[in-house]
Formats: sequence, structure tokens, C-alpha cells
Amino acid sequence: MGENAQMGEGFHEIDDESPEGLYAFLAEREWGDGLPVVAPTQERVAAMLAGLDPDEVLAVLPPRGGAATRRAVAVNAVMAGCPPEVFPVVATAVRALGQQRLNLRGVNATTHPVAPLVIVHGDAVDGLGFNAEVGAFGPGNRANATVGRAVRLVLLHVAGARPGPGDAATQGQPSKYTYCTAENGAASPWEPYHHAVGIDAPSAVTVHCGENPHNFHDMESDDIERILDKAASAMATFGVNNACISGGEWFVGLCPEHAATADAAGWTRDDVAAYLFEHARRPAREFRRQFDLLAWAPWMSDAPDDELLPMTEEVGNIRIFVTGGAGRHSCVIPSWGMTRSVTLALEA
Repeated sequence: MGENAQMGEGFHEIDDESPEGLYAFLAEREWGDGLPVVAPTQERVAAMLAGLDPDEVLAVLPPRGGAATRRAVAVNAVMAGCPPEVFPVVATAVRALGQQRLNLRGVNATTHPVAPLVIVHGDAVDGLGFNAEVGAFGPGNRANATVGRAVRLVLLHVAGARPGPGDAATQGQPSKYTYCTAENGAASPWEPYHHAVGIDAPSAVTVHCGENPHNFHDMESDDIERILDKAASAMATFGVNNACISGGEWFVGLCPEHAATADAAGWTRDDVAAYLFEHARRPAREFRRQFDLLAWAPWMSDAPDDELLPMTEEVGNIRIFVTGGAGRHSCVIPSWGMTRSVTLALEA
């Protein structure tokens, strides 16, 4: 290319400015996610940084222990196709990845197909053009798609989470390409999720390390208990890590219609979580039959075989937010187990 292209903290001259030439350049170095990228020229990276200190370290990311400087994160955001205005969301998500309680080393090292889900809350959803309505987890929106992809590129290039040496996931999952949605605050009957977890800010970002969404639907009922019984049935499975690791979180993404049904019955977000805690259960003997090793809270380990045990050790581990558009489909998102979600105020 006629300009320098950056990768991480280095600079590289690229003579062939075609998409094919750039792809070959990245593939030779085992960079990228396998999809075409935008060349991270000095001009594009500078526009992404908008005068911020490029050497500020936002996080140190395992397994490599790479320093996620603003410059490195901006390079990956450019490659992902992010418009500059969404860069604060990417930077905030990277800060969240660096929080010890999220346990990124474990997230990257496990054979489980876990991926960090980025959820955008508050004014930033409309202000930055995120999709919180129909297809909120899917394609077709630049902000959602590129922010999720930028986070994955940071994990590949800075954290060193490449399949094999740095990411041990046996099969992986599609959300390892991009995994970003937004809370539909306008359609939610409750306060914004980030306010409910103590973040007093106009906008925030949550990172939850989990599986792909598990759909549940109820197209007919105006009975919130009948709807949530379906959610509970999707949760009460032995196929997820939360079955044998009792400290795992569950994120439950209610569609607006299911949330409205809950509100019409006078249910709060906490009521929904409490119902799922009580009804997503299996007999203790069935857990013990399925697993030789159970990372359980002591009270669960001491339970008799006939006792119905929940899919997580406390109701606070079930976290409810509203996303999506018309239609009565919602989802549950089990965690990897040994990780905690992080919610941070969106940086200015």
C-alpha cells in the first residue's frame, strides 16, 4: 500500500493494496480471524484514537500477557471495520476483559466453547447505532458486528488466543467471530440492567463469557409462569458447565413481549430470576450420576439425593435483561462456569 499499515505496536509496509494482498500478508503471519479486514493505516488508527494517549494500557490479557494499549486496540478495531465513534465501547469491553474476576486465562485455556458476549446498555445503544431490536444477536448492523469482531481480534492478536496454542476450545462456536448485542431499554419494563447492578452512568458495557444463546419460545401464553417454565427447561440440562460448577452465572435475554407479560403480572426482574432459580432444578442424585467431579457450594454437596437442586448456587447468579424485537422468542446464555460477568460505565 502507499501508506504504512500497523499491527500491534509495529509498522509494516504493504505494497499490494488489494484485499487479496492484505489477506495473504496477514495469513503468512497467522494474523486475522480468517475474514477480510480493513487495512489499519496510520491515518485510520489516528482517527480511531481521536487524540487519546496511544500508549495507555487498557488491560493485560492472558494467556500471552499482552499489553492492550489503546493503539493496539485501535488497530484491531480498524481491522474489524469499526466506525471511530464505537471505539469507546471496544475499549471499555477490553478493560472488562482485564478484570481478574472475569478469569480470561481460564476462558481462553478451557476446551469449553466459551466466548465473551458484549452487551451495550443505555444512551449509547441509540446514540452509537447498536441494534437492540429484531435480530439483535444476528447480522446486518455495523456497530454490533464490528464491535464484537474487534474484541475477538484483540483476543487473537494481543491475548494470543489463537485456536490451539492459546484457545483450547474443542469445537469452538460461531460467537467466537463476533458476539455483541444491546439491551432494548425502550421496550424494557424495568430499570436499565447496568443501573440494577450498581453502575450509575448514562451508558455501560457488560462482558459475560458464555455459550451461544439457547432459544426458548412461547407464542401463545399470557401466563408468565408458563413462559418461564420453558426457560427453566432450557436451563435444567446436564450438557452445560453450569450443571457441575454451581458458581456459574446465567444471562437470560427476554424478548420485549415476554418481558411485558412479566410486567403485566406485576413481576420485577428479581421475581423472574427467583422463579427460574426455584424451577430450573434436577434431583441431586441425577447430578451425581452424571458427574464424578462437582464444583458445588457446600450446601449443595450436602443435599440428600432426593432434593431438587438449582442450576446455580444463588439467585443472584441469574441475570435478566431485555433484547430483541417482535415475536415471542427469548434465550438463556449459560456461562463457562468459572467466570464472572463484568459491567463497566462506558468511557467518555
